[in-house]
Amino acid sequence: MGLSEPLSAAVLAIDAGNSKTDVALLAADGTVLGTGRGGGFRPSAVGVGPAVDVLAEAVVRAHAAAGTVRGPAGAHGPLPPVRQVMACLANADLPVEEERLAAALTDRGWGGAVTVHNDTFAVLRAGLASLGGGAAPRGVAVVCGAGINCAGMLPDGRTARFPALGRLSGDWGGGGGLADEALWHAARAEDGRGGPTRLRTALPAHFGLDSMSALIEALHLGDIPYARRLELTPVLFTVAAQGDAVARSLVARMAEEVVTMAVVALRRLELLEEEVPVLLGGGILAAGHPLLDDRVAQLLSERAPRAVPHVVRARPVLGAALLGLDALGAPLDAHERARRYFEPDPAGARGVTGPLPTAASGGR
Repeated sequence: MGLSEPLSAAVLAIDAGNSKTDVALLAADGTVLGTGRGGGFRPSAVGVGPAVDVLAEAVVRAHAAAGTVRGPAGAHGPLPPVRQVMACLANADLPVEEERLAAALTDRGWGGAVTVHNDTFAVLRAGLASLGGGAAPRGVAVVCGAGINCAGMLPDGRTARFPALGRLSGDWGGGGGLADEALWHAARAEDGRGGPTRLRTALPAHFGLDSMSALIEALHLGDIPYARRLELTPVLFTVAAQGDAVARSLVARMAEEVVTMAVVALRRLELLEEEVPVLLGGGILAAGHPLLDDRVAQLLSERAPRAVPHVVRARPVLGAALLGLDALGAPLDAHERARRYFEPDPAGARGVTGPLPTAASGGR
């Protein structure tokens, strides 16, 4: 290819969460040609077809940014196919769901090969990018956002994962779970069934209300959308930092769940006796809550002493891009080129990962 010829798109990387979708088009050498953003991916709520339509909007935007299509978004014919579509999708919790979603994406004609992973694998691969650098993912990631999930991966393709379907599959915590627990304890503190906790006043005060009964009524009647309960998770951490015993117990249990998932994944992959990264991502684990961070670090040091915890702050679409380059057998410099695009700091990708701060390290 001559120097004046444009690079062609080889990888379509998609990272789709419940609230937003990020898409990137990359050349085989790791050059990012264009990106696009769209809405959340919720096939369980709207159906597979409409959910993939949301992805399609972001895919068109990425192609438009890359110059592979012309005209206003949505006015094109078929998009030029790439060699590899790598989609890391929320709500792809079971292998059968990955297969169905892969079939739906294949029907769109976006690429010659289509692979679907749960979005936890994007966080895992994004974090491993700045630690190992090469195209040989090896480690475990725990993601704690609205929910909680964990995935592990080895260079030979073996993985460890969980269904992550909430209480149905044995999960506890995440932003939604913590908010629900905080509401439960605060409600019982107000009506006398439970012990005292500052959550009783702090939670309704967040919404400008003076009692838990007023907050319960507002949530039940829809005056406050139930989804907004996620706003209460930072309130829980604030109350915990002030020394409230109930709030601190919830934070401690969250740390227990994070470490339990990580240790089980390490055991499944036979990595407990090896020095290996444990990557922590999602809004809860990337927020830098000292109580949570310190407890996670302590429990990991006791149960998996050779594990090296790191917090992942890179956009997870980087992980989808690297997985796509992995599938092409791209060389190390292609992976590094993609990583530099999403994290331009040449001094070690501080924004991608960092060691888990603890009180002892003075990391905050």
